[in-house]
Amino acid sequence: QVQLVESGGGLVQPGGSLRLSCAASGTVFRIEDMRWYRQAPGKERELVAVITRRGNTGYADSVKGRFVISRDNAENTVSLQMNSLKPEDTAVYYCQLDMAAIGYWGRGTQVTVSS
Repeated sequence: QVQLVESGGGLVQPGGSLRLSCAASGTVFRIEDMRWYRQAPGKERELVAVITRRGNTGYADSVKGRFVISRDNAENTVSLQMNSLKPEDTAVYYCQLDMAAIGYWGRGTQVTVSS
């Protein structure tokens, strides 16, 4: 069993920052790619950012230059630093990871960007 728990969501004004974290626990061994997704009301879930085990990163065009994904392989954590937040960033954010060709998901954390 592997559990993923996200934290760090909340309400922030436009232009503000939030840092999301996700910790994996349970029977965790070699984690491959780690990702952050988000899903806004009435929209499909979309990939926001990905980081490989070696630290290579990729971002959705909508967040490039504003969001930074990072990971700690020793602690089995992945984070998402979100800067210059916009109302359109409002969504439930999910962390996801691949381990032994199996994908695991967290339950999500709400991010609301509003004045």
